[in-house]
Amino acid sequence: MEITPFHIDTLVPPKDDLLSKIRASELTLEEHDVIALSTKVVSIGQGRCVPREGTDRDALIASEADQYLERDQTPGGFVMHTITNGMLMVNAGIDPFAGYYVLWPEHPKKTAEDLLAWFKKEYKKEHLYLVLTDSRSVFLRRGVIGMAVAWAGFEPIYDNRAQNDLLGFPGGGSQTNVPDSLAASAVFCMGEANEGTPLVRMRNVPYVRESQTGRKKKFNTFEFGIEEDIFAPFLKNLPWKKRG
Repeated sequence: MEITPFHIDTLVPPKDDLLSKIRASELTLEEHDVIALSTKVVSIGQGRCVPREGTDRDALIASEADQYLERDQTPGGFVMHTITNGMLMVNAGIDPFAGYYVLWPEHPKKTAEDLLAWFKKEYKKEHLYLVLTDSRSVFLRRGVIGMAVAWAGFEPIYDNRAQNDLLGFPGGGSQTNVPDSLAASAVFCMGEANEGTPLVRMRNVPYVRESQTGRKKKFNTFEFGIEEDIFAPFLKNLPWKKRG
């Protein structure tokens, strides 16, 4: 798999023209390429920015989250844990940038689909795929890793459960989380500081063009609730508060 980051001119909040800056970049695309975009630049393109001055950050986080924990539930009170857009995410994905709080894109899944349609039309390609990325912390590890906030053009689960192992015994495969796997690779190349490369092209990517029509039906949904999650013992008995 070939991963190439592309520089684009810095987007300035509260709103800037993302598409024109992508057009001005050196991005080229071939059939079956995957495009990864940082949610931050997508959000600035949508004008999803709130001035930091005069804004209660915790109230803003609570308003953007589906469920949230109060800050005092976190060691040191450094963050608020939230469930947002079906994901466990710090601070509902809100980041400070240039005097603003940058929120996640509005309706992330639809945003991803609309952007994919634009890339197909702009670059005159029929088969493209897209991931909107952010970064988050993971349990018992310092540092962040890329995750997919939304995706478009491919199925999120590649089901390998019907495979035999290397010695021929059944049960040798598992389900692959395709969006987050791609996002982790892309965010690693984007960087986490001032690299200015929030646009990544991935080429020769496995799984994305597979239709998976014959995959197993049991436990094949990508998103599900806490009760089904293997991490339910750590999540379900917390004092979550619901938005509003």
